[in-house]
Amino acid sequence: MKKVGIFTVIAIAAIAFLAVPMASWANGTVEGKVSFSGKAPAAKEFLFSKFPNPKFCIKNENKDAKGEKRLLHEVQVGKDGGLKNAVVAVTGIKDEKFQAEFKGEDITAKFCEFLPYTGVVVPTQSSFRVMNTDADPDDPKSVKGVLHNPHSFEVKGPSSTTIFNIALPEKDKGLDKPIKLRKADQGSVFKLICDQHEFMQFWALPVTSPHYAVVGEDGKFSIKDVPAGKYKVVAWHPVLNKGVPIEQEIEVKDGASSAAKFEFKP
Repeated sequence: MKKVGIFTVIAIAAIAFLAVPMASWANGTVEGKVSFSGKAPAAKEFLFSKFPNPKFCIKNENKDAKGEKRLLHEVQVGKDGGLKNAVVAVTGIKDEKFQAEFKGEDITAKFCEFLPYTGVVVPTQSSFRVMNTDADPDDPKSVKGVLHNPHSFEVKGPSSTTIFNIALPEKDKGLDKPIKLRKADQGSVFKLICDQHEFMQFWALPVTSPHYAVVGEDGKFSIKDVPAGKYKVVAWHPVLNKGVPIEQEIEVKDGASSAAKFEFKP
């Protein structure tokens, strides 16, 4: 009877093990760092006086010491060389459910700046949202809202095609539009710019699965639950390397971590 009891315990344990979701142990992790080597390009400069609402837009912290120029820091490098705002993605995985349900994050117009600066979209996205939070109580024309004009494009190399172009004249009003990138499989990316204020920009890399990361100031990333297999992992930045992703081939194994490191230069 004791032997039967032992076998019963083993059988129950085996069933319990098999009942554990495969994703908890059968996938791997891609982790590493995106770095910048060399002298970072200087910020782009825009005279506030050449754009609408200069007295309001000057409230943005990204400006020169005199407060005359708006600074657009396209390339931001951390103290350890990490490249902030780079996007890393595992390619070759098409998750239809993920793409159908993907809503992205709200893009916010705040003190004449689109936040965040980079992110991701999916090639066919049902909802892309922009919210205007700006109003100037000191300007009679802008008390109800600072006029922003989000204009989105599909960009591939030197060519671009408008997706939507909508004015947002009032504070706490936004837009919610579908977007479609017809050349995403050919390397196109998404760009959002304000037609009123050129320094307001948002860029996004199209992805087809949840296996991506937007890099912070330290440049580090960790992409979990990647199915085992061989993949190309890309690191992309909207202005570095002419906007072309850097590729690296890796192999992901069950329950293990795979390293990927990327270095951008001026």
